[in-house]
Amino acid sequence: MRERNIVLSALKCAFPYTIPIFAGFWFLGLTYGIYMNVSGFSFVYPMAMSLLIFAGSVEFVAVNMLLGAFDPLQALVMTVMINARHLFYGISMLDRYKRTGWKKFYLIFGMCDESFSINYTAEIPEGVDKGWFMFFVTFLNHMYWFTGATLGGIFGSLIHFNTEGLDFVMTAMFIVIFMEQWMKDKKHTSALLGIGLSLLCVLAFGAENFIIPAMAAIVAVLTACRKSLQTKEERT
Repeated sequence: MRERNIVLSALKCAFPYTIPIFAGFWFLGLTYGIYMNVSGFSFVYPMAMSLLIFAGSVEFVAVNMLLGAFDPLQALVMTVMINARHLFYGISMLDRYKRTGWKKFYLIFGMCDESFSINYTAEIPEGVDKGWFMFFVTFLNHMYWFTGATLGGIFGSLIHFNTEGLDFVMTAMFIVIFMEQWMKDKKHTSALLGIGLSLLCVLAFGAENFIIPAMAAIVAVLTACRKSLQTKEERT
């Protein structure tokens, strides 16, 4: 009974954090399901891919891969390039995933940009189990994408509308998350470093290739400046 109360408490705490993700994932999931349908695939494909792959960008790219010639090496390289940023996410979550038991395996599998943002920045109330909180954030986001993609695949043939511009939903959501963290932090050194390094990488590598170099630069600079940043935070 006590374990059940712990689980329910974590679910109730995690759910409000995922509501903005629900809106974005459902729109994009439906779009992905419809895209798969108009490309000639049964709803089983977006249903299975959203459940087992759970990587939105890769799933969109996979449509052309499935329609093209069989090339597993190209698929592997493309997947690594698109999702390389998760290497940096994983490093930063090593401490948070400690002592989560069996849930750690699902947390690793289900970590996406949105789940990472919530689990890394959320202030979990006292009395709420951290492991279960992060599990439900990850699980709910996973189910939002899964149900959206599945419904899009099922009803795609019945729905006809222009989906151009829907991909901006997630961009807008990340802007909101960034602004929330900006207003919460007293010092904006880390945020300004991130913006500055990203702009430099855009100029150096171009808009299509800047993400991985920018993340590497941010990790390197923040690691080098970690002690000084912590000292400033302690003083404030």
